[in-house]
Amino acid sequence: MKKPQFIVVLLAIALFSTLYFFAPRYKQADLAAASQTTENQDVTSKSVLEGAKMNLAAEQKLTLLSIENQLNTSKSSIDSVKIYKALSRFWADSAQKLGPYLYYTYSAALLESSEKSLTFAAQQLVDNLTDPEAPPAFLKWMAGNAKVLLDKALVINPNNDSAKINLGACYLFGNISDNPMQGILKIKEVVDKNPHNIYGQMILALGGKKSGQNEKAIERFLLILQDEPSNIEALVHLAECYELTNQKPLALESYQKVKLSNKIKSKAFNDAIDKRIQQLKK
Repeated sequence: MKKPQFIVVLLAIALFSTLYFFAPRYKQADLAAASQTTENQDVTSKSVLEGAKMNLAAEQKLTLLSIENQLNTSKSSIDSVKIYKALSRFWADSAQKLGPYLYYTYSAALLESSEKSLTFAAQQLVDNLTDPEAPPAFLKWMAGNAKVLLDKALVINPNNDSAKINLGACYLFGNISDNPMQGILKIKEVVDKNPHNIYGQMILALGGKKSGQNEKAIERFLLILQDEPSNIEALVHLAECYELTNQKPLALESYQKVKLSNKIKSKAFNDAIDKRIQQLKK
């Protein structure tokens, strides 16, 4: 891992710890189990669930079995939605494993089938597509599930710009197509209409960075920072892009802005920023 990318990983952990009820650091064991032994083996919902169950404590297994058994006696879709949500809470709160949480959130939304539930569940999946540590097979699994939800949401409301952007992100980061331009065009449809759509610009910038088009990514991150000068995610990725294009003075300036903002309350993240600043000053 390149030194600046290490800071991106720490930022992801800090942001997820703040915004969600569990952080990416919980994922590694269940991701490894889900991915099994070969890089080319597909991740399936079955492998995600079975892999996550392997490391449960005996008491957790009994609790999980009790909830799962309720599905067999469920008499209505409303009851099933409630049970799926109970399963998602178990995997988030008790087991703290991302894959099953995402699967049961997806399952509940699919059965409930409202625009709100579909887009919420899809957002949980898409938010993890830019995780720099997630295995490609797991990314594909998440993107495929998100696409199912987003396609349904867009039937309900074809004008949902966030859903269009997230669908584009599935193509850009999820390996569900050999033609990532499908994703870019979906997002550009939104940002061309509204250049100030921060979320759309961020996804396009991250997509450019992922594909090695760092100069184009820099342009997008700068557009974001025009509207949101203290956007930490944009500043950190911008700094890395500057480093990757050998523009160290500009990288240093961006890291210093991150430091001055004092927004991320993570000692590991802030120590990494301090260290990187000192290295760039040499």
